[in-house]
Amino acid sequence: MRLDGRRNSNNVNDRRGMGKAAGIGGGIVGIILVAVVTLMSGGSVGDVISNVVGQQSRGVYAENYQPDAEDERLADLASKVLAGTEDVWIEEFHRQGWGEYECPKMVLYTGAVQSGCGHATSQTGPFYCSADQTVYLDLDFFKQMQQSIGASGDFAYAYVIAHEVGHHVQYLLGTLDQAHDLMSRVSEKEANRISVRLELQADYYAGVWANRDNAMFNSIEPGDVENAINAASKIGDDYLQKKATGREVPDSFNHGRSSQRMTWLAKGIRTGDPLQGDTFSPAYENL
Repeated sequence: MRLDGRRNSNNVNDRRGMGKAAGIGGGIVGIILVAVVTLMSGGSVGDVISNVVGQQSRGVYAENYQPDAEDERLADLASKVLAGTEDVWIEEFHRQGWGEYECPKMVLYTGAVQSGCGHATSQTGPFYCSADQTVYLDLDFFKQMQQSIGASGDFAYAYVIAHEVGHHVQYLLGTLDQAHDLMSRVSEKEANRISVRLELQADYYAGVWANRDNAMFNSIEPGDVENAINAASKIGDDYLQKKATGREVPDSFNHGRSSQRMTWLAKGIRTGDPLQGDTFSPAYENL
């Protein structure tokens, strides 16, 4: 991904070194064990990869955190990608007549953080909090993506950020609150299905960002799209469930199948049109 010469966002709050630090270990066996424990403890499959990244937090305090060259490179990447989402969505909101785009904040942290949605640790993984309109990110998530799920590359990391910003777009458009309100009034199975629709739309919006960012900055290099699609394939509920237990339980899906995540991300990249990302009208089986 080409980022040289790109601006950094002014909306990044660097809190690295201000909380408990989390490490990771155990290889593929440890990953599967963490996944099994997460599922057996009542966690969703969508929590599995987050818990893997947060595994083995053992009281190592972030006061001892010393960023290395890769940490600083990833922090710079995150800031530039966030700036790219700002440029794209400011233009898209104007183009679509959606009013003024309110840029989200991004907090970089290590180990643990206090968000507008409550206390969170690295086990939460990257997340968006609508209460303070902020994306929270521990950069160790990127550093462990390749080891944990076989997904790597700067464009794959950018996809993760753009997906969380996609939830911010949903919040500004009212989709997120409407979906959460409905989820509170239906069965767990139906709530999971609504969650899948939200996540697939956020994948689509990430693809829209990629298309428009490339049009603005010629940012996509050979292999980038493939890396992002590969990342999407490795965070599907079915993929993670089969890795953890050897079987899948579709009623518990809350992020979508690998094939669905790949499809909606790819569609966003192909079209670059936010109006073609309706994941709520189609029958669930047709997503």
